Order: sequence, then C-alpha cells, then structure tokens
Amino acid sequence: MNRTIKRICMTTFGVIICAVSVGIFKIAALGVDPFQSLMAGLDKLIPIQFGTLYVIVNAILLIFALVADYHYIGIATFINLFLLGYITQWTYEFLQKFIVEPEMWVRVACLLIAIVIICFGSAFYMTSNLGVSTYDAVALIITNTWMIGKFQYIRIITDVICVIAGGAIFVLGGGEIKDIPTIIGVGTIITAFFMGPLITFFNNKFAIPFLNGKESPESKQDTAN
Repeated sequence: MNRTIKRICMTTFGVIICAVSVGIFKIAALGVDPFQSLMAGLDKLIPIQFGTLYVIVNAILLIFALVADYHYIGIATFINLFLLGYITQWTYEFLQKFIVEPEMWVRVACLLIAIVIICFGSAFYMTSNLGVSTYDAVALIITNTWMIGKFQYIRIITDVICVIAGGAIFVLGGGEIKDIPTIIGVGTIITAFFMGPLITFFNNKFAIPFLNGKESPESKQDTAN
C-alpha cells in the first residue's frame, strides 16, 4: 500500500476510533476530555445536533489556525472536523438504546473501555502525522508561533479554560450543578494527564509497525528481552 494512502487510512481509522470512545465516555458520564467538556456545555446550551455543533466550533478554530499559522493544518484536521462529531453523536445515540440508566459498575467499565479505545485511536491518528486537530493547533500556535510559554503549560491553560467554560455553559444551558461531574470528572483528569503511557504503548506496538510494515525498534527490543 502506498505510504501516503496508508497514513490517510491511519488518520481516518484513528478519528473513528476516538469518536466512538467519546460516545462511550458520554455513556459513562464520569467526565470527558477537556475540549469535549466544553463541547458538552455548548451542547446543553445550543439546541442543534452535536455533530453539527462540533463542526461549527471547530470551523471557528480552523479559521483562527489558518490565519495565525496554517502549517499545523492538514488532511487529518479536516477528517477530524467532519467525522468526529457525527460519529460521536451516532455512537452515543446507539448505545443509549441498550444501556439505559446504567449502574455505577457499568459506568466505570465504560470509562475504562473508552480510555483504552481513545488511546488506541490516538496512537494511529498521531503517528499518521497529517496535521493536528484545530484544538491542538491553538496551543501549538501560541507556543511555537507566538513564542508565549512552553507547550505543556499552555496546553494546561487551554484545558483548564475549556473545563471551566464547559461547566459554566452547562449550568447556563439549564444543567444542574450536581450533574457537572458527568462531563467534568475522573475521566477528565485521566484524559488530561495520564493517557501518555498507554498511547506510547499502542504507538510502539501497533501504529508504527503498521506504518512501517514491520516491527518498531521498541517492539523488537521488548521481544528480545
């Protein structure tokens, strides 16, 4: 398979898997990643389909990225923009038919499954290296183009802004304060700070070998040991 085609397939696969995971996160109702917590707040406030809302919000961020520094925008950016929101919406609506008012153990199980799936999808999406999401581009532009602070700190700031704004908008849209942990909870903390090692594992064991058509150096070393 042509390497470029393979990378596009990896990007598409990664976005689809990540979108499915977000739908499962929403079923778990124990918190979603920082950007999705903002989207959850907006979804509560604005009466349109989640998929369409996702496209609108990311289109606004895309305009910012294109004006500020278009180098971070690629095929993956547009695949993410047009697919992720709708697949998340469809996944959530589909699962709601079978998982109705789940008990806590079911929610925890869904959270764990969602974490594994999103790390797996992220590994393929990131390894394809065909551009970043519009939200990721914001922190990269602030750091590398505007030269304001280090990336890890800027990313923490943008994540915190999303979380605070998401919670506030959720309440403004009619949500109850006691329900905020369903969009900003343990899942939010895990996705913000603790996904790295699992993404690295899937990257080394699956994404890089798939792209190269062979085992990665890390995989070979693990096998030798």
